[in-house]
Amino acid sequence: MSSPDHSPLGKATTYADRYDASLLFPIPRQAKRDEIGVDGAALPFHGLDIWNGYELSWLDPRGKPMVAVAEFRFPATTPNIVESKSFKLYLNSFAQETIAGREALAEILARDLSAASGGPVGVVLHAPEELNGVPLHEPEGVLLDDQELDFDSYGPPRADFLSTHEGEAREVLVSHLLRSNCPVTGQPDWGSVQISYTGAPIDRAGVLRYLVSFRRHTEFHEQCVERIFMDLRERCAPRELAVYARYTRRGGLDINPFRSTDPAAEPGNPRGARQ
Repeated sequence: MSSPDHSPLGKATTYADRYDASLLFPIPRQAKRDEIGVDGAALPFHGLDIWNGYELSWLDPRGKPMVAVAEFRFPATTPNIVESKSFKLYLNSFAQETIAGREALAEILARDLSAASGGPVGVVLHAPEELNGVPLHEPEGVLLDDQELDFDSYGPPRADFLSTHEGEAREVLVSHLLRSNCPVTGQPDWGSVQISYTGAPIDRAGVLRYLVSFRRHTEFHEQCVERIFMDLRERCAPRELAVYARYTRRGGLDINPFRSTDPAAEPGNPRGARQ
């Protein structure tokens, strides 16, 4: 199966403007899941990866360019992620392609992305005017970032920073200080993270130090969120847990992974100020 080293990421690229599904580059999830003790046959979490695409255009039957904002939902159960630059190149390949309409394009996108990821992918396309007035919305919860702390650990991630206190809590913690790096190019990925849990109170200083310790870490967005989920699960043993990261866009795409112990939980898709 493909590895990131063989992807178009970080290489000089010709931008095709005619439809080409072969541009999509799948990467298996399981290799990184093995590192954090996740059995692919019995996932300890539920969830999905929400992608938003802001650079999507095609030609209508009269040759007029059309544009849309796309929302893609990849279940966490899909065996593959799609490498983001290949995704961008694939979307760009519709630029000079004649498509009957948004519904027809959504069907093509869903078919190709489902084939690449190995599972059903949901696709919704919005005309820009349909999003007029949609407000920016930051993750809600107790902000961790105002704590006056000393930091000196920026990678690899330090799960030993995580601990709990005696008692019982049901709370939501938020930080905008998550930064990780692309495992191929080293380009930084910036994000906000929301942690919802029920159980022994998690030490807030330790959580913030832990999140900051991703600063020089190299992993894809989805892998970072699963690592955060598993580290919290192992070190803090909450009865209920959800981790949701909202990353800033790169190449016209943002990626927003969500993992939860609740099989019925499904997050909204609120756009943050940095997105």
